[in-house]
Amino acid sequence: MQPTHANAYHGYVTDTAKRVLLAAPRGYCAGVDRAVQAVEQALDLYGAPVYVRKQIVHNVHVVRTLEQRGAIFVDETDEVPEGATVVFSAHGVAPTVHQDALRLQLRTIDATCPLVTKVHNEARRFASDDFEILLIGHEGHEEVVGTAGEAPDNVQLVDGPDAADTIVVRDPERLVWLSQTTLSVDETLETVRRLKARFPNLQDPPSDDICYATQNRQVAVKEIAPQSELMIVVGSRNSSNSVRLVEVALEHGSRASYLIDYADEIDETWLDGVTTVGVTSGASVPEVLVRDVLAYLAERGYGAVEEVTSAQESLLFQLPRELRRDLKAAGRPETVAAGRSLPLASI
Repeated sequence: MQPTHANAYHGYVTDTAKRVLLAAPRGYCAGVDRAVQAVEQALDLYGAPVYVRKQIVHNVHVVRTLEQRGAIFVDETDEVPEGATVVFSAHGVAPTVHQDALRLQLRTIDATCPLVTKVHNEARRFASDDFEILLIGHEGHEEVVGTAGEAPDNVQLVDGPDAADTIVVRDPERLVWLSQTTLSVDETLETVRRLKARFPNLQDPPSDDICYATQNRQVAVKEIAPQSELMIVVGSRNSSNSVRLVEVALEHGSRASYLIDYADEIDETWLDGVTTVGVTSGASVPEVLVRDVLAYLAERGYGAVEEVTSAQESLLFQLPRELRRDLKAAGRPETVAAGRSLPLASI
């Protein structure tokens, strides 16, 4: 297609026959921002090093940036020196992890996302009522490990729709399902449908377990995927919600969809014959990485950027209470955690 005219975007001459559809909302959710700020403010308050159990959030850039500031990431609590400060990641931990930290006399900051904490509370409550809990999620994911650890004798993992067809339960009359918060909405609904076909008395959780940010980002992709020959999702490969966005784009009409951490990972051949590029980012991705992708695309003629908004997000979470207490004692103001995605006008 021949360009009708050219316009300038960030100093580049661009072809208006080419365009970018930029999904909104995208990027940081309130829970991720809270967790990242918890590490940043712990470093400012206590000084380096501050230890973090697992990746604070599943994003390569965030982890590298915090490491440069003095954060040390470890796999297990017993790798933290006795008496040191440790932050628990946004994905949550099992009660045994808190017990280990107490034994090692660690200063702990629990940055578990409040929406994950809600699922933990549900698991404990249903277990106390002697329900068997069918936990829909991915085996080995940190969030699943933490939730299952709240009621190990009552939780059985259901890893996808096919697993629903073969699972064996002890009492089909006392069953409830819970889920990992970052799953594909459609796949989770299909898993629940197949479970209920086998176990009609399966109870639903009191409220939706899949987090608002995961749902909103998937809905935004569903809106732009049918118009996008190519979808670029910014996010890390161990980020469950980012991987889901790639799958959702392909399921809803995008000809190709790729997951990248940085703009320089884009293969220019992906753009061959492409008029419309969809761009989004997972819930643990800082906006600077999206800006880099837009700049890369603008250099190649995709300077017309249209932000497609499917929902407004305004949820805020306070910082972990342990950190708020120490900030107050030190006479330092508390920064309320808020999503740090930027509006299109500031990009």
